[in-house]
Amino acid sequence: MAMVLNEEQEMLRDAARGFLADNAPVRQLRRLRDENNPDGFDRETWTAMAAMGWTGVLVPEDHDGVAMGYQAAGLIAEEMGRTLTASPYLSTAIMGATALSKFGSDSQKTEWLQRLATGDAFLAVAVDEGRKHAPSTVSTKAERSGNGFKLDGTKTFVADGSVADGLIVSARTEGAENDEDGITLFLVPRDADGVSAERKSMVDSRNSATIKLEGVELTADAVIGEVDGGHKPLEQILNAGRAGLAAEMSGSAQECLSQTVSYLQERKQFGQTIGSFQALQHRASHLYSEIELAKSIVMKSLQMLDIAPEMATLMVSAAKAKLGQVAQLSAQEAIQMHGGIGMTDEFDIGFFIKRIRVAEALYGDTNFHTERYAQIRGF
Repeated sequence: MAMVLNEEQEMLRDAARGFLADNAPVRQLRRLRDENNPDGFDRETWTAMAAMGWTGVLVPEDHDGVAMGYQAAGLIAEEMGRTLTASPYLSTAIMGATALSKFGSDSQKTEWLQRLATGDAFLAVAVDEGRKHAPSTVSTKAERSGNGFKLDGTKTFVADGSVADGLIVSARTEGAENDEDGITLFLVPRDADGVSAERKSMVDSRNSATIKLEGVELTADAVIGEVDGGHKPLEQILNAGRAGLAAEMSGSAQECLSQTVSYLQERKQFGQTIGSFQALQHRASHLYSEIELAKSIVMKSLQMLDIAPEMATLMVSAAKAKLGQVAQLSAQEAIQMHGGIGMTDEFDIGFFIKRIRVAEALYGDTNFHTERYAQIRGF
């Protein structure tokens, strides 16, 4: 597959860039933070995104989606990274849609997919239980209870968990705590008895939640995929989110460079613009080269999700690891080359380093994915 955008994809990218610049600039995130908005995002903007079809980008057409695929979803995520758009797009339109469209039962698809496509419902993936991402370490229990299951456990760092209408929860139905086998995925209504969510405002001003499950009774219809066979579906769901985060970080890295170059061309020192200093030119050139390489690997990972999702793990980990490095480099260089003013709240550049730090850690940081890549390659 060619490593270039086709005409339709270019049109989507340009439309997304224009819409987000006008409707969800960084100042919107600043306002949400200052107001301590309980949702963590602007619902009017989300409704407008849904009207443009973004919330249905991975939903099949027979459920009112547009089914444009992961590369299209990544293009939207990349543009969101440029403006630091706060929304449930990753958790709902990418990961939630992936979970149900690929692994959901007919009844689950009928109940949820159209609502996801129209932006009327939100999903969140509840997978981690500790301080570090470890999807195979599952102590949340799902015990047989009548014709269904009873869930008990706690999930941490659940992105958008406080606003979700449904939770995709990994729980152990068999095996030891660290076994890949014996994990089952459940679709848990947020308002089910025994489910509680404690909202956490993260350093990037986005919402996550600690989800507690205490004797949550579910029918067998709540199972996503097969009992004891949730590990492989969970990996595909997480890979979709990881690639989406890599695309978002790519957009943020590009915007950091753009704002920094503009500042270098304006700021004067010793009677000349600091952009004329060769040392800063070298740093900006190096950053540009790294970003261009990173853009290619993100595109390849999204293409792999479209054409061979069961084989995409290697490229997705490569993309998440690389963008974790490059995006952090871009944000750090932006802060450094802006000088002291880059550390102030007056300038938007500080928002980027905060979001990039969270995105780099979410669903596996650079170290996690570097190790994962090495294991897949047999090192």
